[in-house]
Amino acid sequence: MVRNFFYEFFSWIMLFVILLNISQRKIPHSDKKRKATLLIAVDFLIVYVLVILCSMFALPSWTEWICLALGIAVPTVFHRTFWPFRLHCRKCGRRLDYSSVIGGDDNLCKDCYYEKYPEEKKAEEEKKLTPQEKLERSFQLASSVDDIDWDRWEPTETCVLTYVIDGDKVLMIEKKTGLGSGYINAPGGHIEIEETKKEAAIRETKEETGLDVSSLEERAVLRFQFKDGLRMLGYVFFTSEYSGTMIDECEETKPFWADISSLDYSRMWEDDKLWLPLALEGKKIDGYFIFDDLAMIDSKVTESEEIENEYGQE
Repeated sequence: MVRNFFYEFFSWIMLFVILLNISQRKIPHSDKKRKATLLIAVDFLIVYVLVILCSMFALPSWTEWICLALGIAVPTVFHRTFWPFRLHCRKCGRRLDYSSVIGGDDNLCKDCYYEKYPEEKKAEEEKKLTPQEKLERSFQLASSVDDIDWDRWEPTETCVLTYVIDGDKVLMIEKKTGLGSGYINAPGGHIEIEETKKEAAIRETKEETGLDVSSLEERAVLRFQFKDGLRMLGYVFFTSEYSGTMIDECEETKPFWADISSLDYSRMWEDDKLWLPLALEGKKIDGYFIFDDLAMIDSKVTESEEIENEYGQE
């Protein structure tokens, strides 16, 4: 009986073991289970050889049962090595799926596995990203300006700043709400739909200071990549032409005149001290910056003869 079973099913069982072992190779952290699969195969092969020898030497049939018993006894005694497989997660008790049963020496469900190996969850999520999402993720993970492909970089928000100059003074605002709250900056804000950047600069200056500005000169294009994924493009304008009466403050800002020679850069964004002095001298600037919240990680500031309209804003 034992002999007939081995003769009939040996090839199928060994084929199953081989395919199972190949499947385990695709599952990370499965060395113990792969070893166990091979040990089970070796144990089965040894029993098969012993049964054949019993047949060759015409030994009684009960010797075949002894061979089978030995084949079962060894895995039983060393069950930790021969059988590391479990049907339920050893941490939360949830029933495991097929891949977690045959692979994964930790015997954890997907949630518990990713909790233990968060880097693998991250890698799995990245595999599901579209090419555009992968590109945006590369921007977000960049720690150097040179790591970003700025030709493919597109802003998620587009803003303007307007510096109004009056002799040796410049019009500034103290930001009371939103990003950069507590900092001082030039009047500015987002460009609305169907609004040109100059129109936005005029409107934002009026709303935040009460002054009407004209004869705007564009002097800088600033690109900001934030670690949280925000990509901000800023157009910077200068003018000395204004009219009207300055308001004391509004809900978002408090305007004031500051001496250009004694601007308090410690109360401004870190990038301002790199490009603003150059722009105040009349130079045209291209700026590239990486920020983690309010902290600047890396920067690149270059002077240019002309401001290129590369993002379709007029």
